[in-house]
Order: sequence, then structure tokens, then C-alpha cells
Amino acid sequence: MSDRLLVLVRHGQSEWNLKNLFTGWKDPDLTEQGVAEAKAAGARLKALGLTFDRGFTSALTRAQNTMKLMLDELGQIDLPVSRDQALNERDYGDLCGLNKDDARKKWGEEQVHLWRRSYDVQPPGGESLKDTVARVLPYYNQEILPAVLRGERTLVAAHGNSLRALVMVLDRLTPKTIPAMELATGVPLVYRLKADSTVETKQVLAG
Repeated sequence: MSDRLLVLVRHGQSEWNLKNLFTGWKDPDLTEQGVAEAKAAGARLKALGLTFDRGFTSALTRAQNTMKLMLDELGQIDLPVSRDQALNERDYGDLCGLNKDDARKKWGEEQVHLWRRSYDVQPPGGESLKDTVARVLPYYNQEILPAVLRGERTLVAAHGNSLRALVMVLDRLTPKTIPAMELATGVPLVYRLKADSTVETKQVLAG
């Protein structure tokens, strides 16, 4: 049995991250900086001597391209990668495509902060973080976790909120503590799990 390795990486900076827009299920690509972040993530994983048996990503371009760029750096371009919208970013509904500053002017600082940072308050027509967790966790439990526990070294490239759902479980965060937890773009979180699926070690590969 090889080690039970699970690496989570938020996609590199996207064009809409740069423009300060609510992105959600919209599909902008990576910026030049985002490409560089994805390549750097792959290089940091390679520097640790890590290789992978499985990959998982979302149905969105920015996560898929982050995965591809990391695998290029790792020399593993033929890695089997599963794509599923269960790993998509949180759906911000009517906020998608809006500038965050414009949204604050329209609805007020307090309301927008509540939509962005509360656990269970939905933006108009969209998902709360609680909804995102309810979408992501079944996929993790059915597809990703069994692979890791079989000893398949697993790389996941996804999004800030879909990965927060996983980190919430792995780091044993609560609905009160998870909203304050930020994930930087292009920074791998390297977990090794125990046989009971709890975390043995965690390493953050910041630049």
C-alpha cells in the first residue's frame, strides 16, 4: 500500500478574479499570472518528488487548465483525470458576472458580505456554502476518498468554495469557522490520510 496522498489545488488566477467579478459557474480562462501559478504548483509538487495515479477536476476551464499545466510540469500528461460538475465553484446565481464593488453599491456592504461569507445564506438564484458542501461531499465520499484509501495518489484541481467543502471535512472545521478560511490560487495542500480517512499530515506548499 502506497501512502494515502490527497493534494488539493485551487485553480490559478482567472480573468474574472483579476477583474474582481463574481464568477461561479461562468467559464473564464486563466490569466498569464494564473498560468504561471499553475505551473509553479506543478513544479513545487515535482520538487517534493510527488507523482500521481488519479486526477479529479471540475467541468470548468480554469480548473481543467490548471490540472493540465500541473501535469505538464510533473511529466504526467497522460494521467487519468475525471471531470465532474460536482466539483464546480459555488454558483453565485444573479451575482455572476457582477463586479464585487458594484454589488456592494447595489445591495450594501453588509448584505454582500453575508452572501459571500455566511455558511447558509444564498445569494439570489444561487448556492450558499452549505449548498456547495452538500453537492461536493457525496462526490468526494463516492469517488475521491475511495481512490485515496486504495493507495491511489490523488490530485484535485478545483475552486475556492468546492475545495473549502473538502477542507472543512479534512481539517474538521465548523459552519462557524469555515467561512473565514481562505484558499490562495495555485497553492497545493498536501494531505496524507490515515486508514480511517482522517488526516495524518497536512502541508501547505506556498511559494
